[in-house]
Amino acid sequence: MSKQINVALIGNPNTGKTSVFNALTGLNQKVGNYPGITVEKKEGICKLPRGIKAHIIDLPGTYSLNASSLDENVVIELLLNKNDKDFPDVAVVVSDVENLKRNLLLFTQIKDLEIPTLLVINMADRMSYKGISLNIDYLEKHLETKIALISTRKNEGIENLKNLITNFKELPVTPCIDASKIDKDYFDNLRKAFPNQLLYKLWLVITQDVNFGKTDRNEIEAVANFKTKSKGDLKRLQQKETIKRYQFINNVLKKGQTIDITQAKDLRTKLDRILTHKIWGYIIFFIILLVIFQAIYDWSSVPMDFIDNVFASLSEWVKNMLPNGAFTNLLAEGIIPGLGGIIIFIPQIAFLFLFIAVLEESGYMSRVVFLMDRVMRRFGLSGKSVVPLISGTACAIPAIMATRNIENWKERLITILVTPFTTCSARLPVYLIIISLVIPEGHIFILSYQALTLMLLYLIGFGSAVSSAYILNKILKIKSKTFFVVEMPNYKLPMFKNVALTVIEKTKSFVFGAGKIILAISIVLWFLASYGPGEQFNNAETIVKLEYASQNIDEEDLQQKIASHKLEYSFIGLTGRAIEPVIRPLGYDWKIGIALISSFAAREVFVGTLATIYSVGSDEEETIKNRMASEINPILGGPLFTFASGISLLLFYAFAMQCMSTLAIVKKETNSWKWPILQLVIMTVFAYIVALIAFQFLK
Repeated sequence: MSKQINVALIGNPNTGKTSVFNALTGLNQKVGNYPGITVEKKEGICKLPRGIKAHIIDLPGTYSLNASSLDENVVIELLLNKNDKDFPDVAVVVSDVENLKRNLLLFTQIKDLEIPTLLVINMADRMSYKGISLNIDYLEKHLETKIALISTRKNEGIENLKNLITNFKELPVTPCIDASKIDKDYFDNLRKAFPNQLLYKLWLVITQDVNFGKTDRNEIEAVANFKTKSKGDLKRLQQKETIKRYQFINNVLKKGQTIDITQAKDLRTKLDRILTHKIWGYIIFFIILLVIFQAIYDWSSVPMDFIDNVFASLSEWVKNMLPNGAFTNLLAEGIIPGLGGIIIFIPQIAFLFLFIAVLEESGYMSRVVFLMDRVMRRFGLSGKSVVPLISGTACAIPAIMATRNIENWKERLITILVTPFTTCSARLPVYLIIISLVIPEGHIFILSYQALTLMLLYLIGFGSAVSSAYILNKILKIKSKTFFVVEMPNYKLPMFKNVALTVIEKTKSFVFGAGKIILAISIVLWFLASYGPGEQFNNAETIVKLEYASQNIDEEDLQQKIASHKLEYSFIGLTGRAIEPVIRPLGYDWKIGIALISSFAAREVFVGTLATIYSVGSDEEETIKNRMASEINPILGGPLFTFASGISLLLFYAFAMQCMSTLAIVKKETNSWKWPILQLVIMTVFAYIVALIAFQFLK
């Protein structure tokens, strides 16, 4: 039986830690959250020599063990708690060859915890480009570790890294420096008070606000209360500790690292001057957005049409091949159209994640965050709020989780409340199907009307978020003294493997996450649409035949009218009729009303719901889009999905809080039902009013 070891990947942000994780684990990885905490947890499996299996956990990026955010606390809590099931047998500290001095601060702190620690120096392929040379033997001797010099871009040094991890027991666990020398008397007293504990661990417990799981609570509280010094004195000691560590690091790098500035060829300054320019920066970002939305439409049209036709044909095939009955109808009219309603959007969602991954991998996304900070501050948001707002284009839930980096509570609260306005990928299926129905296919120069409409919806969402933040800033009287700090990583060509893994992982989680909900709702909707109470439903065939007895209509039309009559008087039809008076002024019929209600579970369910409703009783081999296009407005006549009703629906979804999961995470993050309820009521009322005005004006 193979032995399993725990490996913790630790490092500063932007050192290529994720690239190392991907190189070691490939597709053998999963993403979740730490138990009871909304911080992303990435873990995977790597096969090592001698039949050893490594359970690798990719910890959140941190600059040191002096935590200032929840993400950094996660790192400390794991490294100090030997009872944790993920406590590492070996810590792998990933550093960047261009920022080795800064990265080594964290390395020396972890060494002081006497955990076997391996140093990985990444991006080795840039050494000659930057005029950097390293004396690895000298560095290994004075840092008392083994060093893996790697390039994930060129896949160099990975096998050596695996071998070093396998032989982790050979790594020395002696600290790099004696941190107790910063205040000998204080640390001597601490050692006497807790003789059986590791001294540096005691120091971290005293200076950090962390949790320790199953660790002896009484012992931890006793250590934490050992504060014979004031908070200010402890801060000064932390500063002295940092200075001492950098003195050690500087001495080691004097001989261990050589940088020939004359050899360094750096375009970064020139590029930054353009990409973060107060005018050109915004123009370039706007052009990039236009290109992205145009590509989303152009590149995905062929696979989307193929998927649409496949599911229409599959439904028809199931009806023809299986015996008539409830199970066949459930498959053909409920499950298959419901799943088709989400799978059809895989190409566009995959392309969206592809572009986001490329922007992040290249280093450009950090420039966007820096650029947008100038705008955000005018609306009462800090620069740190920009990250959740931008990541909200993928999903509001992890975006709201990302607000935990914002130290100021009021700033964080405002960011949580306005983030759902940004257009998430769950809205994308709704936008795409409605835009394709009501926006013509013409072009302005090389840009299609449909791509421009989609981009406009994204801008409306972002504009609503910052406008709402401005209003909340005035109402809540926010006074923020926090500072915005963002690291500008070096520009680099995105690694194909990293981008591919991101697209696969994100698309898979979107499809499977939404798929479970859609499958369940499709089954419930099919049942509600296929059965109903009273004579009107049970005697539908007799009633319709009598109504059209005097008219000469063929059998196919007659069966269609019977199916429509049944649907109207089914459980779902009666529910839709009950709410129709409320939504009719917006240009919607009862079928859209049902889709609005069911999509509260998840916005993307809207299309699946309509696909299920329109499929019930339909014998034609017809696509979802064609069925929706052929719907007739029962009040006004003509197509149901007109320019007016389509724009009304797009605006409703742009502003409404149509997501149960987002409300749940807001409740968890704010620890109160007050804020999610206010969010739900205000956003829904606002969406209704805007949609009403739009329809009444445009019709």
